[in-house]
Amino acid sequence: MPSIKILPVHVRNRIAAGEVIERPASVVKELVENSIDALSTEINIDVLYGGKRLIRVSDNGIGMDREDSLLCFERYATSKLNDESDLLNIKTMGFRGEALSSIASVSRVRLFTALRGHPLGVSIEIHGGDVKEVRDSSSSGTIIEVRDLFFNTPVRKKFLKSHGTELFHVIDVITKEALSHWGISFGLTSDNKETIILPFASGPKERIMQVYGDEFLNGLMELDVETEGMRMDSFISKSNNFRNSRSHQYIFINNRPVRDQSVSHAVYKAYEGILPRDQHPVFFLYLYIDPQRVDFNVHPTKREVRFENKDSIYRFVNSHIRDAIKNERAEYAKQFSEMSSDHSSLHTVHSYELPESLPLTPSESLLSENLEFVYRPFLPFIYLGDTFVAISGKGGLTIIDHHAAHERILFERFLKGINLDSSRLLFPKQVRLPHKEYITVLENTHILRDFGMEIDDFGHDTVIVRSLPDALKEADIDGILLDVASCIRDGAIPDKTLKKDVAARIACHSSIRGKELLTQEEIAGLISDLEETDQPDQCPHGRPTRIFFSLDDLKKMFKRK
Repeated sequence: MPSIKILPVHVRNRIAAGEVIERPASVVKELVENSIDALSTEINIDVLYGGKRLIRVSDNGIGMDREDSLLCFERYATSKLNDESDLLNIKTMGFRGEALSSIASVSRVRLFTALRGHPLGVSIEIHGGDVKEVRDSSSSGTIIEVRDLFFNTPVRKKFLKSHGTELFHVIDVITKEALSHWGISFGLTSDNKETIILPFASGPKERIMQVYGDEFLNGLMELDVETEGMRMDSFISKSNNFRNSRSHQYIFINNRPVRDQSVSHAVYKAYEGILPRDQHPVFFLYLYIDPQRVDFNVHPTKREVRFENKDSIYRFVNSHIRDAIKNERAEYAKQFSEMSSDHSSLHTVHSYELPESLPLTPSESLLSENLEFVYRPFLPFIYLGDTFVAISGKGGLTIIDHHAAHERILFERFLKGINLDSSRLLFPKQVRLPHKEYITVLENTHILRDFGMEIDDFGHDTVIVRSLPDALKEADIDGILLDVASCIRDGAIPDKTLKKDVAARIACHSSIRGKELLTQEEIAGLISDLEETDQPDQCPHGRPTRIFFSLDDLKKMFKRK
């Protein structure tokens, strides 16, 4: 008796569903990409309970006739390929021929469709892969409803997350598709509430503005480059605009949202030397490559690609972004140089006299630990670059990272709720956020209130900031709210730890930036405030705020003993 069997079709479809359909967002991705391939200019998505109860995708595309409507649910059925050679020349969004059959095998599906220009269409109902009804129906474009996902696979169903979590994944999918297909209008309704409204946009820049707002866009620089067989239109972080998470990084290959570690690494490498530790650049990369030089058929959910020549793609991305960053830094260096001629006192050693009684305790370690260094105003100091301040004394030399030091000061003030001096804004500030972050911020206004930030709902993915602590008056409020939302979403951690994390992120945004040079009095005040903190030697992220070199340390470095 043979032990090897050919599995029935319905079992094969359920196995395929396990590869292609991970959660409601996977269904949304497949159906939306089918609508894109159908030349739609308007796509609307409705979901109930995060898509677990219902997913409905409606479009105004070319539609299907009766025969194609039945064939589209067969496994390996597709209109995207004509012969084997097309596998190496993919120009559509979908091609595997498994998605609809997989979706239909684990849900209850209804399809309404008609060919464009034909008044009579067809309606098809399928439960768990079995066709229940086929009838004539008046329709325009295509509407497909997916109800009760995984109703016949309870093991898969129990692994789904909460309605809110599944909705976040749905929103993420729609956001990516909208960012890469700006010529299509997208709408999302969740539990009968309008959630996303993105009208037709003229290009990627306008689409990014629609999703994230003007201020977010102003923190990016635009870079368009082209070489033989390759083009990159991109929007990348300016050298003073970094985030505490990777939440806002997108790669699109021929308008397909994908993940690729090599391309991401090329971007990070381009920022080498100016990207602070634990910080991340924002980037939207639109890469256009000859379809014959990239294979999209390497992942069931089409999230990854394989390049014919990965090294050339890496060099192309890295070199052009690096050059753009260098040019931007050169412009800053020019301004820095011009400024220094007017403020030369900030870049030379100040010959202030030190009191003889100044107590200094040398340390054998380079990293100052509980250093009993009583600072006095008007210590001799010099700027090393635009971030580090060297302060000399009879006991040795202390080098302070003024950004890290200010970060530690603000972190403890935010955490303890002291010296925040929160005040209402004369002109409340409106901040537009991506819908995921918008929901998260509104659900956690009590946390932000603890930090002196009063925030209300303004509607249409916009919040209104009514009051801020003085320390945040000049800060990037858009960036703060984006990072705080990301922090809250990413960590299901105790409130106490969460509060520390949020405080650290807010402090990082509001602390002194590298390009800001301090006066003598400001440096003295910074050092005094740092001494009053509980942990003056480290910023909230664990980086040193100051390093002390005793005279003995310096002598050893110069091999004098």
